[in-house]
Amino acid sequence: MTAALATPLAEHVHWAIDREVSVLPRIFDPEITLAVMQRTLSPEVVGGARAQREARFPLSFSWRGNPEGEALGDDLRKALHAPETSAALIEDVVTLAQAMAYLFETEEVGVRLRRLDEAMCPRFHCDRLPVRLVSTYLGPGSEWLPDDAVNRAGLGAPSASKPDILRVPEALDTLSAGDVALMKGTGWVGSEDRALVHRSPGVSPGEMRLVLTIDPV
Repeated sequence: MTAALATPLAEHVHWAIDREVSVLPRIFDPEITLAVMQRTLSPEVVGGARAQREARFPLSFSWRGNPEGEALGDDLRKALHAPETSAALIEDVVTLAQAMAYLFETEEVGVRLRRLDEAMCPRFHCDRLPVRLVSTYLGPGSEWLPDDAVNRAGLGAPSASKPDILRVPEALDTLSAGDVALMKGTGWVGSEDRALVHRSPGVSPGEMRLVLTIDPV
């Protein structure tokens, strides 16, 4: 993830990127639509993520509840392939879910952990909710655009009459595996018309992604 850190495109920078966890509350700044904590995953977490490749069927875990109890960890252990190898991965998911609940002062979060063998949302879009946490454990991370590179008239359902969404191809930026990103959606008051534009990356044959999303409820 390098392009947006140096790009001169955006007249008003609307992202905050750092290696410290203190960057995540920057999502509450009115001008910020993307807050990213860059991090390197431990070998134990990566090992747990890689174990999901061995499962016969792709992992598609969905959960909603209070992450402060033991239910989330217990349900992950039941759902994940090779749970004995995935302890660090499970702990990481629970920690991020608890952090999301704390940051947004909610007792419930929605958690999804999926193994993807193709792009889940290949078209540029904005999420129709206030905010979402996105983190990729394996494979390429989500792609996103600075505001100045977006033609928002092209968003929504595709049609021949709509212009291309991407105005400046070289402005495309990509999150790295391990990054914890908070993305504002159209449901965030004040960001209805300027929510972050992003998409799922393409997945090459034989490649896979393991992606976590968390929504405050």
